[in-house]
Amino acid sequence: MPSRFLDADQAKRHAEHRYDFGRKALAGRVVLLPGGAGGLGAAITALLLQDGALPVVAYRSARGRALAFQQKLQDLYGGPVTLVEADVGQAEGRQRCLDAAFEVKGELYGLVALTGDPARVKPHELDARALAASFAANYEAPVLLARAAAERMVAKGTRGAIVLFSSMQGVHPFEGSLAYAGPKAALVQAARILAKEFGGAADIRVNVVAPGATTAGMARASIDSGKYDPYVERGVIPRFGRPEDVAKVVRLLLEPDSYLTGQVITVDGGLTLRRDLQP
Repeated sequence: MPSRFLDADQAKRHAEHRYDFGRKALAGRVVLLPGGAGGLGAAITALLLQDGALPVVAYRSARGRALAFQQKLQDLYGGPVTLVEADVGQAEGRQRCLDAAFEVKGELYGLVALTGDPARVKPHELDARALAASFAANYEAPVLLARAAAERMVAKGTRGAIVLFSSMQGVHPFEGSLAYAGPKAALVQAARILAKEFGGAADIRVNVVAPGATTAGMARASIDSGKYDPYVERGVIPRFGRPEDVAKVVRLLLEPDSYLTGQVITVDGGLTLRRDLQP
């Protein structure tokens, strides 16, 4: 006797090698992107516009720069970009972001939380204050925003997707990165817990992207300094990462009816895989 959860029409299509991959599956769906005007965020926003999504980009300050970003992306990729000025490090800022997203169509489909701080603290200067500041920016703010977003999705009956951002330091031990890596590693565990709490019938999928040495975002300053040149010279990675590399992974994780949740995808060209190998 076949399972009562099996879709007979779908099974018939599969037997005939007819598959539903969809095109512009995110069309008309509202996605909130705090930090979406930054290096990686801009590429993700551009890709979402190409797919017909309705991005709501939150920025903390520099309204003029945000407006220029909005106009540029709308000119290049079409579709509207909604801006909201808000600091997600504050409860009222997180509330403002969510309210702005819901004002677009009355519901929120996705959240891509790109906010954070590189927390470049030298090991001998590390103290409680520095750790607390990194924790607030790299763990507390995105986790509380993700939980609030998931709760509002559930209240609306929306089956949505949340993507949080860790880093290669959050999934692999890089010496000297304690202030930054600790909260980013904790963020991975938090995402798994949220995926369990809001998964199942509610179907709020929560995943993590961990970028490596990418030419946009927080790693750009380190790349400009030559810090990661030896990895390319030694053949540890074939090239530096590009914002498009990260954007395509985020787009995958936002896919409606996705079968991925509670996962971490490290987008680093194999740097963490081969970093400790001798040349």
